[in-house]
Amino acid sequence: MKQMRQFTGIIEHEGDWFVALCPELDIASQGKTVEEARTNLIEAIELFFDAADTSEIESRLHGEVFVTRMEVAIG
Repeated sequence: MKQMRQFTGIIEHEGDWFVALCPELDIASQGKTVEEARTNLIEAIELFFDAADTSEIESRLHGEVFVTRMEVAIG
């Protein structure tokens, strides 16, 4: 049975596409919709874990990622 883990997904609208990023692994994907970008990111992460060796996983995996919104004075 496969182990389940949770990762962060950040999705941005860029032109005609939605770009999805997993900051814990620095893996990205894209799709024409938010859901497609999310699904493609999940697939990219699963493929990474299937193909990568332990040392690559350890070197890329960031244990703590904090997502926050900030108010910044501009001008």
